[in-house]
Amino acid sequence: MKRRNFVKNISLAAASVPFMFRGMGFEAITKDLFSVPKTGEDRVLVLIRLNGGNDGLNTLIPLDQYSKLTIQRPNILIPENQLLSLTADNALHPSMTGMKNMFNDGKLSIIQNVGYPEQNRSHFRSMDIWTSGSLAQNETRGWLGRHFDNNYPNFPDDYPNATYPDPFAISLGYEVSATCQGLMGNFSHTTNNPFDSVNLPNSNSTNDGTYYGSHIEFLNMIISQTNAYGGQIQDAANAGNSLSQLYDTANNELAKQLQYVAQMISGGLKTKIYILNVSGFDTHDSQVSQTNPAQGNHANLLKKLSDAVYAFQDDMRLLGLEQRVAGMTFSEFGRQTASNASYGTDHGDAAPLFLFGGCISSAIYGPNPVISTEIIPQEGLPMQVDFRDVYASLLRDWFLADEAEIQSLFEHQVVFHNLIGACNLGINENKGTKTTTLIYPNPTTESATLKLDSNAEKVHISIYDLNGRKVLEVFEGTLTPATHHIPLQIGDLKNGSYRVIVRKNDAEESLQLIKI
Repeated sequence: MKRRNFVKNISLAAASVPFMFRGMGFEAITKDLFSVPKTGEDRVLVLIRLNGGNDGLNTLIPLDQYSKLTIQRPNILIPENQLLSLTADNALHPSMTGMKNMFNDGKLSIIQNVGYPEQNRSHFRSMDIWTSGSLAQNETRGWLGRHFDNNYPNFPDDYPNATYPDPFAISLGYEVSATCQGLMGNFSHTTNNPFDSVNLPNSNSTNDGTYYGSHIEFLNMIISQTNAYGGQIQDAANAGNSLSQLYDTANNELAKQLQYVAQMISGGLKTKIYILNVSGFDTHDSQVSQTNPAQGNHANLLKKLSDAVYAFQDDMRLLGLEQRVAGMTFSEFGRQTASNASYGTDHGDAAPLFLFGGCISSAIYGPNPVISTEIIPQEGLPMQVDFRDVYASLLRDWFLADEAEIQSLFEHQVVFHNLIGACNLGINENKGTKTTTLIYPNPTTESATLKLDSNAEKVHISIYDLNGRKVLEVFEGTLTPATHHIPLQIGDLKNGSYRVIVRKNDAEESLQLIKI
């Protein structure tokens, strides 16, 4: 067996070792991940994977299509008067009160109709595509693993070291995420509990110069690496803190894992990304209670997700970390438009995903799906946003990674979306310039005000929709040296999310504006 295959098999087969993997799963990726400017070095992204294929039409309900949904899914549709309204045209499942509160607080966005071309409805193949960030059958590396290979080609040799003492990835659960699979091995480290890291005993065997001996030597190196990383994780967890009283760790495993993440972040572990896994979303039958569609298996899952994320966001606020931490949920596919006879739904295509954090302005990106009055067998929602573009956009706008570097990770032509709003992160920040520009009130109904400072420079202000079309020209000219308050009259625009682009000389700033 070649050593690279040996390493890969150890990384992936580790999921079968029961004392190393229990409960749910998460990954963490360490500092200098994207060689970003100083302004982006300490940012963290939490990814929550909903295993099984989440029913998006039962999660975010398009109210303008509700009458058609009564035709498509009469046995599972939640009564309209029980839904949690977000906008005039959208509502959340009634069990998602935590996320509803986050939307009201300006800390939750939803991207509609996310998927990939020619959606594969196999759990295994579709999740391979999501974790690899590629449609190619022969791509065995994860989208982050490819990046790691580019920057750390000798891994796992000589790691950890003084420059990178923390693990590149941490997996907790029954499987090592393929997101961080590299050429020579998986960059994930495994642990069940950050407060009780595994101490694996080294083999007493040594390298005797044989084929077997060389592999024993390498295995001992992996064990030593595991123990060293485990010590770093445990130290950070013990040094960290958790202040929120909202976690239900006794009944909600996701809440427990998110609390662990909060403790490791606050304890100083040099991580960039955490990936958590939640199972149970393959709801072919008994998705809802036969006597009350607002209850049932799916309702329980959504409540655990919503409550846990709400508690975590509260913890980030109390710890003073919410400007550093953002999050996203994803699932391998959505469900079919029509329900089945078993009070469930079958494998479908596109679905919504959630973004959350102190720097995520509340918005619903993309139009509502159009539901037919005719029941078409096996029909799913068509993709409107490629999930790989969401990955790419977060790398650019959250981690301030270079667009050319990002493009090299994906085989398709990346389309970047502006997803970060509340922290006014844009090109100015990429250049290390602090911005004081802001929009208020935001969200708004008819008008808002753009506040910006000028140094007698030429300024061009315009508003674009999420498809990149200019919808309003606001101002072009030279402003006097002062703080200016420029009115934005948006009464003629449709409700939704827009980008206000401010160009000053050779700099450009992008801010989110929400009309409700």
